[in-house]
Amino acid sequence: MKRLLVCMTGLLLGIGVGARTFDMKQLGADDKGTKPCTALINQTIEQASSEGGGTIYFSAGTYLTASIRMQSNITLHLESGAVLRFFDRFEDYLPFVTMRWEGTVMKSLSPLIYANGADNITITGRGTLDGNGFKWWEWEYATRELIKNNGGKLPSLNKLQQMWVDANKDLRISEYYKPSLERRMFRPPFIQFFECSNILIENVKIINSPYWTINPEFCDNVVVHGVTINNPSENPKGPNTDGINPSSCRNVRISDCFISVGDDCITIKSGRDEDGRRHGRACENITITNCVMLSGHGGVVIGSEMSGGVKRVVISNCVFDGTDAGIRLKSSRGRGGVVEDIRVDNIVMKNIRQNAFIFDLFYDKLSKPEPVTEQTPIFRNIHLSNITGTDIKQIGYIKGIEEMPVQDLSFSNMNMKAEIGFIIDTAQDIRFHNVDFTSTKGSPWEFSKCSQLILNNVSSKGALFEQPVITFEEVDEAFLGNCYQFAPVKAFFTAKDSQVVEGTNFWNKALKK
Repeated sequence: MKRLLVCMTGLLLGIGVGARTFDMKQLGADDKGTKPCTALINQTIEQASSEGGGTIYFSAGTYLTASIRMQSNITLHLESGAVLRFFDRFEDYLPFVTMRWEGTVMKSLSPLIYANGADNITITGRGTLDGNGFKWWEWEYATRELIKNNGGKLPSLNKLQQMWVDANKDLRISEYYKPSLERRMFRPPFIQFFECSNILIENVKIINSPYWTINPEFCDNVVVHGVTINNPSENPKGPNTDGINPSSCRNVRISDCFISVGDDCITIKSGRDEDGRRHGRACENITITNCVMLSGHGGVVIGSEMSGGVKRVVISNCVFDGTDAGIRLKSSRGRGGVVEDIRVDNIVMKNIRQNAFIFDLFYDKLSKPEPVTEQTPIFRNIHLSNITGTDIKQIGYIKGIEEMPVQDLSFSNMNMKAEIGFIIDTAQDIRFHNVDFTSTKGSPWEFSKCSQLILNNVSSKGALFEQPVITFEEVDEAFLGNCYQFAPVKAFFTAKDSQVVEGTNFWNKALKK
């Protein structure tokens, strides 16, 4: 009996000191979408924080707000039917905060939902976050056109642009990046948590982001689960409205999400050029699973801002349907950083408008060969398996640079059908095991300036008789073994200035009849 009383006392004490729930409607927030609630929301967060934390609760209705400043131990909970709609007046996102924009840390307009140095942050519920990004997009398109028509420069600066210049006098950027910063004012990400830890974003629907949607920077222990992100890809298109962009983060889990956006669906980044190398923080220990990606430039993308490195990434059990690219890795000379230890498994692709696979170290097409330094990007130890794809423009390409070939990639258990095949240029230690590629134009595989290739049990079900399945040009140490080509071809492979070793193969059955 005594033990029971002690337990009940402990339970009551626990209930008594539990974090409070603050019902915004009961506190006076307008739920008709006509009066701003910004001050009330942020004051309530301050009060909850002073009490050690709490839940900011939104019942069904529409609430208007500008920037929300999250703090430690705070939960935003949006009930089903609740819509948190953000203002589109740019000045409402002052004062400037420390944030990262396209891989560069700067002072700029506040993200719509922002935190700096906070711990235990949650956004949850079945409600909707509406970034109301249409005016931001209009401004972006108009400013691009203005700069283009004025010889690459702004003719004059408005108030916010001049404020940005004054706030970032010591910002160091590469020559390559200066044209991107000519706008001098930048659309804010929807959600950016900066130097935070223990983050959960779950179940909410996020629409019409002004810019990147979920963008944790320098964060640890991030979970994004069951989230729907929908930014229009046409009529109008939301420019650069990526879905989920962890940058220089550790221990990130993204699962069971549905993403359709105007740019990349999920992108892993770690900073741009000198600024990214100066911070020197990789994006690492990332898992992406059970997600569906529809419209977007890429399904899962690494780069191009990856100067801090990207390592230990697992992508599995995903569907890409209607994206421009499937798996895309991109970087360029001057960026630096190492992308390594990547696994991609159990992926289905359909209606890929450009390339199913891209591994591109030559993203800046104007760059010239240079000595290997910390500015040289590296792609290595990347392995893809159990992937099928149909209605694809091109299976893909690998493009290394002269001083740093793409290296140590493997492709296993794949069946892909496309208009154009897989073009591999300047790569080393590339392996294909049990792979069937079919292209309706050209060879399914085209290798040039490569070395250490293994093609084991590869074939093409829809091979063109007059077109070799594989072409080699300036290739060293290529091995072909256990290849069975049942669809008749005039020549399984051709080789020019190449060394190709043949094992046991079978591809002339049709010609011997």
